[in-house]
Amino acid sequence: MGLKVLWVIALSLLLSANVSRADVQLPALVGSGMVLQRDAKIQIWGWADPREEVRIDFQGQYVRVRADRNGRWSTSLGPYPAGGPYDMTVAGKNRLTLKDILIGDVWLASGQSNMEWPIKGVRGGIDNADVEIAGAHFPQIRLFRAEQKTSPKPQSRTNSNGWHAVTPDRVADFSAVAYLFGRELHQRYQVPIGLIQAAWGGTVAEAWMSESALQRFPDFQDPIKALASVSDTARAEYERYVQRKADWYQNHAPDDRGRVAGVDVWAAPDFDASGWPTLSLPRARVNCGEDFGGYSGVVWFRRSIRVSPDQLDRPMLLKLGSLVQEDVTYFNGRKIGASQGFGTPRRYVVPAEHLVAGENTLVVRLTGINEPSFSCTAMTGPAEQMSAEIGATRIALNGTWSYMPGPDLSDFPKGSSTILAANPSPNTPTALYNGMVSPIVPMRIKGVIWYQGENNADRPAQYRTLFPALIEDWRRQWGHQFPFLFVQLAGFGANKAEPAEYPWAELREAQAMSLSLFATGMATAIDLGNEQDIHPTNKQDVARRLVRAAAKTAYGEDGVFSGPTFRSMHVEGNRARIKFANLGSGLSIKDRYGYVRGFEVAAADGRFRWAHAAVDGQDILVFNEDVSTPVAVRYSWSNTPDGNVYNKEGLPAIPFRTDAPVSPVGTR
Repeated sequence: MGLKVLWVIALSLLLSANVSRADVQLPALVGSGMVLQRDAKIQIWGWADPREEVRIDFQGQYVRVRADRNGRWSTSLGPYPAGGPYDMTVAGKNRLTLKDILIGDVWLASGQSNMEWPIKGVRGGIDNADVEIAGAHFPQIRLFRAEQKTSPKPQSRTNSNGWHAVTPDRVADFSAVAYLFGRELHQRYQVPIGLIQAAWGGTVAEAWMSESALQRFPDFQDPIKALASVSDTARAEYERYVQRKADWYQNHAPDDRGRVAGVDVWAAPDFDASGWPTLSLPRARVNCGEDFGGYSGVVWFRRSIRVSPDQLDRPMLLKLGSLVQEDVTYFNGRKIGASQGFGTPRRYVVPAEHLVAGENTLVVRLTGINEPSFSCTAMTGPAEQMSAEIGATRIALNGTWSYMPGPDLSDFPKGSSTILAANPSPNTPTALYNGMVSPIVPMRIKGVIWYQGENNADRPAQYRTLFPALIEDWRRQWGHQFPFLFVQLAGFGANKAEPAEYPWAELREAQAMSLSLFATGMATAIDLGNEQDIHPTNKQDVARRLVRAAAKTAYGEDGVFSGPTFRSMHVEGNRARIKFANLGSGLSIKDRYGYVRGFEVAAADGRFRWAHAAVDGQDILVFNEDVSTPVAVRYSWSNTPDGNVYNKEGLPAIPFRTDAPVSPVGTR
């Protein structure tokens, strides 16, 4: 063999060795600034070359672990008491030094938009947001936000910009409920707190569950089988498609053909939009991106409103419902308002002098989120909140609108059906568990706070078994029975004039029934809602009530952790005596004159009637003159209840009905 041949072989071997060598890698959750769970075995994991030895040095423990044949490695450390900051080294062929590590309590915050809702930002805002942000100086509270991502198969990595200490600029766009909850825990127990946000607005519970947990639910088997058919090749092609979209946004996101030299030409009433396409509004937020082929950015919407001559002496109230994300609204070419945040109800007043007899032009310039992974620019309603009102006249604004995207979308990357099928919608069963929860599972946590249910409210009977299955699924995946705390849905939506059936009330009942599971707690938000806004802005009281539940279930404290809960009903002639558990210091009625509201009563015919109610000691007597023998009682059984029963600790009574299974919360 010649010298030249030997040299080529040696060079090839050297190059091969360099190509195969892989540095030790860590998941986004394991990094500088992280919080590790105190008083528990913790996992540190990552990737390296197959069979490579990895060495971890932390707090006097020196551990060696060897990667498996796929390059995955994992080892346990601890337990350690609360403390920090500390450094950790992780070394293989390379050496990583992680700094500023704290040991305390780690909480996962998950669910849909009311958990995602930030303190302040384009996605929403809360009461006293500026004050909350200005006071956000907590170096021992750390924030981690997982990327919103769906996947057909369980993933091991999540993208994130890592852990960050709480400062005003970091906290503004973080989950308000999670931050306020963590802040109170930190101040109460004086330990570091780590908060992991993994939430996605408008999503259903089954999307957050694993495939194994959903096997006993026949309704979900077809979409699960469809996900199983997605190949790794198709998924890789989808990732390339997302990158092409990101490149397009980089170049074209500021483009807007409707705004020329600072003039909003598409807002002019005499602009000819006859060639624009049309669509029906409102659109569901989770799939509205389909209207524009996956584009999310500037879109102009137009429609006409007919005003009669006798209406010209009064102003018009415009109601546009909720919009994604930021709008500028024009009437007959004049700007009449602008707002931001997808949950902010739009209400604008058009002065009478801006109205004309006959056709008037309403234009909304709507800006979505210019992100390749987000595909929605739309009016999301609900339809009943979209109207133009002049005095007693109401003109519905749901229905057909003309529209045109601001940029020219002719070169916007198009995804084939095969590519898009590799990216399940966020409401596909298992899609969010696979993409967002699975990568978090190795991280030891103290517990979970959960705010979800709005998008399952049309299936409350199913939620009775689905929600407990989710709780048990997550505990099984993590391998320990951590506390699981959740928020009972706040009031939202109009009520009927007479007692009626309400899916939202049944969903709240299903949530309360899950309290039969070990180490669960519920923060009732029934009194914190807004009939016209699904995103109530009082997140402070939601967080405080979650902390009360945490004190009981996670920290072993005695104390009042719930409002009054139904215990029993006894019929006394034409009256029903309702007894409560969780009275705390005693019943309290929030009414200056002591009137009790929110009760209904039914006779044997099953028809509920509004009831009178009066406090009798620590019980409440419920009656109606037309019901001689009460058979059933309901309390706060509507979309937006006005029940006013509390305990003296200020916690509201949990809605209930006596003619169906109720939570055994009073006997736990």
